[in-house]
Amino acid sequence: NKKAQDAKAQLTAATEAGAAVKAAKNVVKFEKKAEDGAEQEYPRTVTVYFQLKRSLFTVFCGFLMAAFVAIPLGIMCGVNRVVMACLTPVISIFKPVSPVVWLLIFQIVIGAFFLPDPEKHPLFLFFGALPVVSSLGVNPALIFCACTVAMCAVWPALVNTALGVSSIDKDHLNVARVLRLGFWSRLFKIIIPSSLPLVFAGLRISMGVGWMVLIAAEALSSSDGLGKFVWDEYQNGSSHSFANIIYACFVIGIVGFFLDRIMIFLQRLVSFDDGATAV
Repeated sequence: NKKAQDAKAQLTAATEAGAAVKAAKNVVKFEKKAEDGAEQEYPRTVTVYFQLKRSLFTVFCGFLMAAFVAIPLGIMCGVNRVVMACLTPVISIFKPVSPVVWLLIFQIVIGAFFLPDPEKHPLFLFFGALPVVSSLGVNPALIFCACTVAMCAVWPALVNTALGVSSIDKDHLNVARVLRLGFWSRLFKIIIPSSLPLVFAGLRISMGVGWMVLIAAEALSSSDGLGKFVWDEYQNGSSHSFANIIYACFVIGIVGFFLDRIMIFLQRLVSFDDGATAV
């Protein structure tokens, strides 16, 4: 009996010691969590102003990508009839494609390069170091939307650039031949300056198309922006959802109006008369 009591006492003491050690570990663990929580920066409340900044950043990224591709290709099409004949079927086939289809394609293709750990990808590390990008945050959804905007906005700029280059007065080109100007001299002194009004007309249309496409792309891809704001309000179903959607509608329209005014101002700077920039 005495041995049994001693064994029972030792077991009780070991159990109490184990419980004390476990309790001490839990205390240390909770204290560490409390310290980490005190230093953690919690997400701020997402406002319409923040969503508007994200949308503007995304649409300008897509617009710049579209202009970077459309203007050189448009000049090549306007200068060379063979290039025009080769690209005309491509433009006719891909221009009517819905932005939803482009969004899904970019989600599959780009997602294969950035997933499963996009934060460690070199592109994210590069863009994340930029002050403007770091304040807004870079994620795959933003890249999907920007590429979708670029794919839908490239066609108006390309077509108008090709039209502007091909409609240059032939007398100007004949004078260049008489003066024996080289290709690059003709390009930068005659072709590009003469075609700038139509080039900016195409860029104006591309900006409007990109802004419309962006809202739908943000709603479908759950990327931060005005499109996601509208979709979240629709899904919320609160008593203020309808009012917030109407408010976002006016914000989208007013921002689109100012973007169009900016493009008209730039177009007038390179136009020879006011008639070319009539609304």
